[in-house]
Amino acid sequence: MQNKAKKPHVLIFPFPGQGHINPMLQFAKRLHSKGVKVTMVPTVFLSKSSFFDSSASIDLCIISDGFDEGGFEQADTPDAYLSTFWNVGPKSLAALIKKLGHTAHPVDALVYDTMLPWALDVAKQFGISSVAFFTQSCAVNSVYYHVYKGHLQLPLRGSHVSLPAMPPLHVSELPSFVAIYGLYRAWFDVLVDQFSNIDEADWVFFNHFYELEPQVVDWMSKFWNVITVGPTIPSIYLDKRLENDKDYGMNMFKPNVTACMSWLSGKPKDSVVYVSFGSVASLGIEQMEEIAWALKDRNGYFLWVVRETEKPKLPHNYVKETSHKGLVVTWCPQLEVLSHESVGCFLTHCGFNSTLEALSLGVPMLALPQWTDQCTNAKYIEDVWRIGIRARPDEKGIVRKETIIRCIMELLMEVGKKGEEIKKNSIKWKNLAKKAVDEGGKSDKNVDEFIAKLI
Repeated sequence: MQNKAKKPHVLIFPFPGQGHINPMLQFAKRLHSKGVKVTMVPTVFLSKSSFFDSSASIDLCIISDGFDEGGFEQADTPDAYLSTFWNVGPKSLAALIKKLGHTAHPVDALVYDTMLPWALDVAKQFGISSVAFFTQSCAVNSVYYHVYKGHLQLPLRGSHVSLPAMPPLHVSELPSFVAIYGLYRAWFDVLVDQFSNIDEADWVFFNHFYELEPQVVDWMSKFWNVITVGPTIPSIYLDKRLENDKDYGMNMFKPNVTACMSWLSGKPKDSVVYVSFGSVASLGIEQMEEIAWALKDRNGYFLWVVRETEKPKLPHNYVKETSHKGLVVTWCPQLEVLSHESVGCFLTHCGFNSTLEALSLGVPMLALPQWTDQCTNAKYIEDVWRIGIRARPDEKGIVRKETIIRCIMELLMEVGKKGEEIKKNSIKWKNLAKKAVDEGGKSDKNVDEFIAKLI
């Protein structure tokens, strides 16, 4: 009885990548706002190299991934990183939970990134509640589940795939690790192995809201205790219940906040094309040039995030020659940018976090997917949610500048009628996203029910 009178204590354990940290950190903030004691568990290197907002009132306890000085970049190959992390991580996590067990706040539940399935085994070892947290969509994970179960035999034969509760998918619309079997074997194995022990998890959480994928959520709920808890983006952009919650609070890259927001101010409403390919995707030189020439030749406003490592791929003297209409930065405060009234469309790689952010803020998308889950997300953006256009590549796999210009003009409603429909749908999904996390909304109720089970 004395223990139950205390706040429940939840560990949040993300895979050490920006796209995994952000939604799980945001979920941690929501739990904290509801009276739960929350501890984030980053790796040693991540805790030293990231910009963490201490005002979030989230405790940090670090563990080792075996690469304390350099993280993923310290490893020679993805295989080397993953095998070492999989060996060192369980021992480090177990030691942390054991240590916390001797404090006034022993751990009641572990919310772990599904890319770290061994964390579930550690939770079972200590008899604490376990929550599998997916940072990709239900549709994408449904594909991996069918591969795990052997329902999708690889390499694939034929041009289309039909799966329960999903629209027919062309092979090119599947996650690239499945569509191009064998090319990314280390990551393929990690994503398929998410399901190796998931039947033992007490809950399975998804970072989106029910209306986004109702058929797949219902289908998955036949096997697991599925709960939608999203979209997990800072409160100021949706329910506004968490004071000063304007950013995720942890960045692996430092954004050019002042430069971006000052430049956007004064630009006409819906006039700016925002371009970003996230924290990982790396475009080929030819594709970078096609995007560059499209933005320049269209002669409209654009804000383009080009990471430092990608800058050498820009045409010579490009930044200077386009400075009258464009701004090129190495990183930006994406949520602030997407919520700015001057932004009319988002040219995106379709990472799920970026997709959810644009959808939740009502920004139409020009989809130019690169790899992993992005092709499936692009399919849903255009054909299911109808909030954007896919930019189609040519026979060489390159999206040409003419295609990019035409798609931008459609989205900004400069030509055709498609842009009007997409804008209306974007506003609809924006309202549904807000409704899900508002007090009493479905995602909000789901979080309350989870907390109640811990008390």
